Amino acid sequence: MEVRIRFGTSIARFAPAPVMALELPAGATVADLYDQLSGTDAGLADALRSALPIVGGVHVERGQTLAPGDEVALLTAISGG
Repeated sequence: MEVRIRFGTSIARFAPAPVMALELPAGATVADLYDQLSGTDAGLADALRSALPIVGGVHVERGQTLAPGDEVALLTAISGG
């Protein structure tokens, strides 16, 4: 199945493109997506450790199963006061 990935600005610098499509097996989870992406670049693997996955505008856990055509935004957590 194909999913679309949109990288947040601070993560996109390590990715092949700011938006990309990725082929995953049926039943793949967000964790599977992270595993596949982590194998492409060490800098991207480091950035993904703290990335928040957003699917359909909702923060999801890494165990979330993905569906064909899902768009996953990978964003960096921001904190402040």
